[in-house]
Amino acid sequence: MIHEVFPVGPLQCNCSVIGDEETREAIVIDPGAEIERIESVLEEHGLTVKWIVVTHAHIDHIGGAGKLRAKTGAPVLMNENDLALVGYLDRQAAWVGMPEPEGVEIDATLKDGDTLDLAGTRFDVLHTPGHTQGSVSLLIPSVNRLLAGDTLFRDSIGRTDLPGGDHHQILSSIKTKLLALDDSVEVVCGHGPGTTIGREREQNMFLRGL
Repeated sequence: MIHEVFPVGPLQCNCSVIGDEETREAIVIDPGAEIERIESVLEEHGLTVKWIVVTHAHIDHIGGAGKLRAKTGAPVLMNENDLALVGYLDRQAAWVGMPEPEGVEIDATLKDGDTLDLAGTRFDVLHTPGHTQGSVSLLIPSVNRLLAGDTLFRDSIGRTDLPGGDHHQILSSIKTKLLALDDSVEVVCGHGPGTTIGREREQNMFLRGL
């Protein structure tokens, strides 16, 4: 399995390009900006985008999804509870001082328990609200890896002071969905360095007592 993780945009959102080495099909997760860079990674590996997945609808994660959809024809998938945020991309851009992105159409919704199949590699959808109401994480059991969006970070958790945020809810999501996973699970965070479930269970001060 090909998995490239690289930061994009002024807020350095971690975008993932995950591809199958035989079929050359790919999933792009959180194309927040720098679509040309994402395209160059796809071209480097000879990949064709099957799905565009957005872990939540903050502009730094969804800002480039419309442009990538227009260029590749791939459908955009997201949890329906963040649809309201998609309608406020212009306001989000003003809040963070970013140019207003192209509009994006959500082609299908993701809910807890859904699975995506990429040439036999299963992606399990975990609804992990709290950072936003529609936040999702993606677990790839075959490689023991979790793409956590902005729910869990190395030594921190997602902020909950933006519209749709709920501090108690994000802690509940982490406790019931993420800390239920094995300590060895690698975590790709929405920003910054990666970590493991075990490390955060032991060292993340926000998770003490969970």
